[in-house]
Amino acid sequence: MTTEVKPSPRERLLEAAATLTYQDGVGIGVDALCKAAGVSKRSMYQLFESKDELLAASLERRADSYATRLLPAADDGRSPRERILHVFDELKSQASAPDFQGCRYLAVQIELKDRSHPASQVAQRVKENLTAFFRAEAAQGGASDPDLLARQLILVFDGASARAGIGADTLTGLIAPTVAALLDAADMR
Repeated sequence: MTTEVKPSPRERLLEAAATLTYQDGVGIGVDALCKAAGVSKRSMYQLFESKDELLAASLERRADSYATRLLPAADDGRSPRERILHVFDELKSQASAPDFQGCRYLAVQIELKDRSHPASQVAQRVKENLTAFFRAEAAQGGASDPDLLARQLILVFDGASARAGIGADTLTGLIAPTVAALLDAADMR
């Protein structure tokens, strides 16, 4: 007979913060977070300096898996153009899930508005990393202006994620031709 190991209070708080902020936004209260995690407020404040620090830690905890799901493996043999299109195929796939509510990192930046907030800083770094990926692939693929193309691609990514997240549009048949048009205009291989 095996006994299941219960996650630590820290792990439960991080998971509750990730789940509740994605569903309900960053305005979720400490009481709701603690209740969902089965942890007292006192314990929460022993583990995290503030709710802000908990939110930042929760976002940080998911950053690697976010990148792993979205980005192709390094040196996967595909062209830079195909690698960029892979990101948008992944977004389209994620957006088709019934619980998809858009990019959690974009949502945090929009909701918080305060760029100095710890969670906003994590979200900004994650989005900057995605933009840097686009820029590097654009440069590798011979784009006429890799910086501009990267900015255009992150704009399309965020816009598509937001529209799909609020149920305003589906990405099937829309995202690939849009991205391909940008790549063609930039002379991307």
